[in-house]
Parts: sequence; C-alpha cells; structure tokens
Amino acid sequence: MSLRWRIMGSTVLVVVLTVLTSVGVGYYATQSRLGVFVDRIGGDEAVQLARNLSREYASTGGWGTVDRALSQAGYIYDGARESERSEEGEEEHSDSFHRDPVRVVVVGIDGRVVKDNFSELLPGVAAPDLSGHRETVFELTTNQPVGHVYVDVNREFLSSESHGFLNTLLYIILIGGMLTVGVAVLLAAWLSRRITAPVTALTEATEAIAQGETTQLPVTSSDELGKMSVAFNRMTSALETQRVLRRRLINDVSHELNTPLSVIKLEAKGLRDGLQTAESASDHIIQEVDRLRGLVTDLDWLAETDHGELRLTLETSSIRGLLTAEFDRWQPQSQARQVELSLQVSADLPDVDLDRMRMSQALGNVVSNAIHCTEAGGSIVLRAGLEGGDAVAISVTDDGIGIDAADLPHVFDRFYRTDRSRSRGIGGTGLGLAITRAIVEAHGGTVAVASDGPGQGAAVTIRLPLK
Repeated sequence: MSLRWRIMGSTVLVVVLTVLTSVGVGYYATQSRLGVFVDRIGGDEAVQLARNLSREYASTGGWGTVDRALSQAGYIYDGARESERSEEGEEEHSDSFHRDPVRVVVVGIDGRVVKDNFSELLPGVAAPDLSGHRETVFELTTNQPVGHVYVDVNREFLSSESHGFLNTLLYIILIGGMLTVGVAVLLAAWLSRRITAPVTALTEATEAIAQGETTQLPVTSSDELGKMSVAFNRMTSALETQRVLRRRLINDVSHELNTPLSVIKLEAKGLRDGLQTAESASDHIIQEVDRLRGLVTDLDWLAETDHGELRLTLETSSIRGLLTAEFDRWQPQSQARQVELSLQVSADLPDVDLDRMRMSQALGNVVSNAIHCTEAGGSIVLRAGLEGGDAVAISVTDDGIGIDAADLPHVFDRFYRTDRSRSRGIGGTGLGLAITRAIVEAHGGTVAVASDGPGQGAAVTIRLPLK
C-alpha cells in the first residue's frame, strides 16, 4: 500500500472512530440524564403539590377545595379544569398548566381516597397500594399530618417522548458525522497528496542522480517539506561540485603523475644511450621522485583528515622561530623565481602551543602557492602579530595573479583549482589549502583568504588562539 493511501486511511479511520465515539457517548449520556430528569419530575411536583394542599386544607379546614388545588396545579384533565381557569384567570394558570398525564391521588389520614384525578378510585373507598411519589399533607396551624398525596408520573409516556428526542438527536448527530467524514476524506486526499508529492519527486530525483543526472526539486513552501527540498537541492549542488572536482582531480593527478614519469623515462633512456651523465640523470630522477612523493603525501594527508585521524603533538613554540625557519626554507625558491620574500614579525609575540611540524606544512602550502602565483619582480610578505590580545595572526600577502571573486568561496575546497592557475600551468592538485585549513582548525584556529580580484594579489591569514 502506498504512503498516500495509508495517510488517507489513517486520517479517515481516526475521524470515523471519533464520530462514533462522540455519538455513543452523547447518546448514552443524554439517555442517562433524561432518566434522572423523569425521576425528578414526580418528586418535585409531589413536594410542591403537598404544600399547596396543606395551604388549602388550612384555609378551609378540610378537603373541600382539593379540586381547586389540583386544578391550579394543572392536574385536572376534564371540564372541571376549564371552569377553574375561568374563575382564576388565564394568566395565573398558564405557568402551572401541566400537559403530561400525571395521576394524582389524595388520601386522608384514615387511608380513604379523597380525590383521584383519573377517577379510577371513588372518594371514600379504602386506598390500595399506590405507586409514585408520596408526600404528606399537614394541617399548618397544628403541624399535624392530615393525609397524603401520591403523584405518579406516566413514565411510559415520558419514556416514549425521551426516546423520540434521542432518536432525533441520534439522527442529527449521524448526519453531522457523515458530513464530517466526507470533509475528512477530502481533507485527507488533499493532505496526502501534499505530503507524498514532494516525497515522490524526491524519489524520482534520487533515481536521476543515481543515473548521473543533475536535478533540482521545486520549493513550494517553507514548512518541513520545503526545507527537505532545499536541503536536497543543496546536497545535489554539493554532489555536482564534488563530481566536477573529482574530474579535475583525475585530470590533475594524471598530469602530475605523467609529467615526472615521462621525465624519469627520458632520463633513464638518455643514461642508457650515453646521452646523459649519471650525475645529471640521477639529479633529475630524484627531483621527479620527490614530486611524486609530494603528491602521495598530499593524498595521505587528505585521507587522514577525512577519517578524523589528524593528531597533534603540541609543544610550546616560538612564532618568530617558526616563521624564521619557513622564511629560510622558501627563500631559495623565491630567489630562483626572482620574487622578493620578506619577513615582518612583532617583537612582543608570546609562545604558542602547537604542532610545529604540521604547522610548518600548513604555512609551507600557503607560501608555496604565493611563490608560484607571483611573477618575476613581485614580492611576498610574511607577517605575524597579536590580534585582539587573545590570538596571533599570521599572514602571507603577495602581489601575484590574484583570485577572482567567484573563486574565493571555493579556494579551501578539496581538489579546487582556479582557471587562472590552470591556464598558467601552475602545478598542484588543489589539496594544499584544504590541508592547511584542516591543520589550522585542529589547532582551534581559523584561516581566511582575501583578494581584490585578478592581478591584485592575495592575502591568506591564519589566526591561532593564544590558549
């Protein structure tokens, strides 16, 4: 079963169960309350009627006006009630008029019938066992009982009325429930389509990516589904970027491997054919092997940072000593390319805990890039100073080929090389700055690059915390 049908089925099932529960609870609760109401009718009316009879008895000194009391209460169902209504007035009896057939029997203290409003028992006969609510009638002056009144509500009639009311109520609730279920079906269909449409699109897009295609999901909302589409599009863009970088890596690695291997082969042939001296050939071969080893080292470093295995051996080191060593290390190459390399270090730099070997590699990658990207006659400045009192800032600034604004966000991406560096034949695999960032961040620092554009040079700044 598809996700859409499961959502629709679950929604409709919940609504149906809710409607049925509401109908059942409402029906039985109403039925129970109606039963309580029917029971209270007889009791309340018996109490009120006994009070009226007590007043009538006290005012006349006997049962002579019992018919008037019953008529006023609305318990006379023959012509006697009409005559009483004409004597007492329409307004007085409108509130007390009793439309339900309720039997009232008044019995004297001697157990004989005084009045039966249904005329089933004649006055003066001994009263049998009577049903209904019984209340005592008192002679108010002496507070002595003078008789009893029995009020027997016609429960069968009220029960039929209550059942009619309940049936009508049930009918109305069922119609409302059916309408609710219909609306729930439509809402579930719309909601399930809204939920499953992005999921279906995501599935199709995933299959397209698996086949090597690039696709984007439409973002139609800002809710969780919209965020899912945005995240997927971001992932797709990242995958496409990695795919492009992987192609570049393959091309670059092939080139980086092919060039030294070709040189080694030519030197070996020249040595075999006597066209090259052993000393010259060995120097060239050693140089190309070093290039190959550098490539392998970069790839090893990449694998190490990928697996989170970059471990530091921290020791208290002098920033001035570290930069002086790097200056001496790269001075011969800068001179060979006719590039001026200078060092500017503040005198008040404190010592910092760092892994000297790894930090040397990080700085070496930056300085090497600066040397290769600066033309003859250019200059490179290696600076270091305090920043904000809690960090040391090390910068490498050159006036070389610069970096295009579109390339700035990607210079620390793995395998990324700018078009300008590729067109100018600058070697490398695009791993140097990525490795530099991994080393600096492992020290708790940050690295950033800035450039005003092509031909305006570039500045790479490494910030290391003092603690």
